[in-house]
Amino acid sequence: MTALRDLIELVRAPAALSVPGDVVAGAAAGGVLGRRTIGLACSSVLLYWAGMAANDWADRHLDAIERPERPIPSGRVPAEAALGTAAGLTVAGLTVAGLAGGRRALAVAAPLAAAVWAYDVAAKGTPAGPLTMALCRGLDVLLGATGGSRTAALPSALTIAAHTYLLTALSHAEVSGADPRLPAATLAGTVTLAAVTARGAGGPVQPALAGCYAAQFGFPQAHAVADPSARRVRDAVSAGIVSLPALQGALAARGGAPRAGLALAAAIPLARRLVRKVSAT
Repeated sequence: MTALRDLIELVRAPAALSVPGDVVAGAAAGGVLGRRTIGLACSSVLLYWAGMAANDWADRHLDAIERPERPIPSGRVPAEAALGTAAGLTVAGLTVAGLAGGRRALAVAAPLAAAVWAYDVAAKGTPAGPLTMALCRGLDVLLGATGGSRTAALPSALTIAAHTYLLTALSHAEVSGADPRLPAATLAGTVTLAAVTARGAGGPVQPALAGCYAAQFGFPQAHAVADPSARRVRDAVSAGIVSLPALQGALAARGGAPRAGLALAAAIPLARRLVRKVSAT
């Protein structure tokens, strides 16, 4: 029987702390931050977990060689159980989106779910991979704007998508190590993204959280430039996941919700502790 801890590892449960902020940032920008946001954030988490389970199912043969300690190749989670978990979480995520936001939410959640599966089974490892993953996160932000102005939320969606593109491009080298030019390029992108996000009318919280994001994601990338080994790259990828709530918080502050932004950033210490126990990558 599959243990709960093995399922937690399969879906990278702690990494889901980086997910609700997408919806919160979108809701703040769209002017609809409220009770509905909670339901949409739950839908987003379920779809994220579905993607993690589908990812391991799709990679089970490669992981048997490169990462035999993972739940499926180690035999702790049967492949069919992982696929069933992914499918079940997808259905649950779409159901919760429909209950929380009706047809308008499903109009975004359904393409989001399709993009998640497309990345896992087809786009990953190809030039389309980072773009597909960026699309997933961008749609996640727009899901949060359900009932409000998705046009107003588009800049926030593009910001999160850009971060995701950089992170996904970097993650392609987390097993083999990288040419130092890769972390150097993603570092330059991170600094640029933080500088752009710091600008606006979000008060002091906005630039403070943008700076926090730049520091927490930037320094591990700088270390990977100096030592582009697989371990350093994995550290940078984990930092990119854990630091994302700071970027989301800055965007929420720009959307007029600085308290929500600070609440998102407050999850970072917890996320950092949890990923030491269950890998986020």
